[in-house]
Amino acid sequence: MRTKQVNLLITLVAVALFSFSCFCIYKITQTNNQLINCRNHILEFKENMLHLRNKTEKNSQEMMKVLNRIKYEITKRENSSGNLVAQKADILNKNETVSNTFEDLKFFFPHIRKEGRIYPDVIIGKGKTGVSFALGISTVNKGNYSYLKQTLTSVVSRMTLSEEKDSVVIVSVADSNKDYLHSVVKMITRKFKRQVRSGSLEVISIHAFLYSSMLNAKHLAEASQKLASWRTKQVLDFCILMLYAQPKAKYYLQLEDDIIAKEMYFTKITDFVGNISSNNWFFIEFSMLGFIGKLFRSEDLTHFVWFFLMFYKEKPIDWLLKDIFQVKVCDTGEDLGNCIKRKKQIRIRYKPSPFQHVGIHSSFPGKEQYEKKI
Repeated sequence: MRTKQVNLLITLVAVALFSFSCFCIYKITQTNNQLINCRNHILEFKENMLHLRNKTEKNSQEMMKVLNRIKYEITKRENSSGNLVAQKADILNKNETVSNTFEDLKFFFPHIRKEGRIYPDVIIGKGKTGVSFALGISTVNKGNYSYLKQTLTSVVSRMTLSEEKDSVVIVSVADSNKDYLHSVVKMITRKFKRQVRSGSLEVISIHAFLYSSMLNAKHLAEASQKLASWRTKQVLDFCILMLYAQPKAKYYLQLEDDIIAKEMYFTKITDFVGNISSNNWFFIEFSMLGFIGKLFRSEDLTHFVWFFLMFYKEKPIDWLLKDIFQVKVCDTGEDLGNCIKRKKQIRIRYKPSPFQHVGIHSSFPGKEQYEKKI
């Protein structure tokens, strides 16, 4: 009886062990299947990622091909087209040198910091650089009293061909009136075809947003406010023109749109500059009137512009030019006599002036200028 009980117990244990073994085998098999499924999922995911990466790379390559094609078409059209249309700075001719100093304007004028590129629109121009002289003329609409055609005719026609080749004349239209811009472009393209074709004559247009919030003088009476705003804008017009011209030439000559250049004026200027024995000059005055006929080294223009922009609301630009001369030359507490003596050594004046002022009607409404000798 006892033997039977033992045998029964052994049998039950054997059955239990067998059942447990089967359960373990089942679980191991199930786990293996899960592992296999997991591995298959990983392999599938990896394959999908690889496919996605290849697809992304392919799309990127296709996109780059499209962009390169667009750039090619833009360049092709610019090179083949003879039309004189407005060209944004983003698609400037490959020979055009963009001055990074334009970004400095954002430091002085917070309202333009959110703007993109503030480089002027190049309406007419072939990106001429590497010349000896850049001549800048800023112009605004004066209604029926325009002297620009007369000014340009004298400036351009009284250069020799070799002088024209070694220079660039830049007309900056600093006026939001589009009709005036179009009239200037029309006049120049008809009257000065050779200079336009050779790239020796350029026309740029300044963005109106640059002036949007900087011409306020609310603390002044109405008449004084208008005059202050006009003077302020004039300073800014000159600064932008100077920055644009800086990378183009070794020297920069400031002119205005109501002067006449005398016979052989350019030959006299180049000879005079070439014969100066000392390099210790700040700027050269070829006119005593206002800001006309001031010659600068292009490498110095940035420093002049920074100074003008710091005080553009305080004084006209010709007064600021005297101030920067004073700051540059005279030491604090120095004897005035010594300062004046040293000024004469580095402030070079050419006489008689190779320019004649002809404008009577100023760009400021109602203001007239009868002084002719400059």
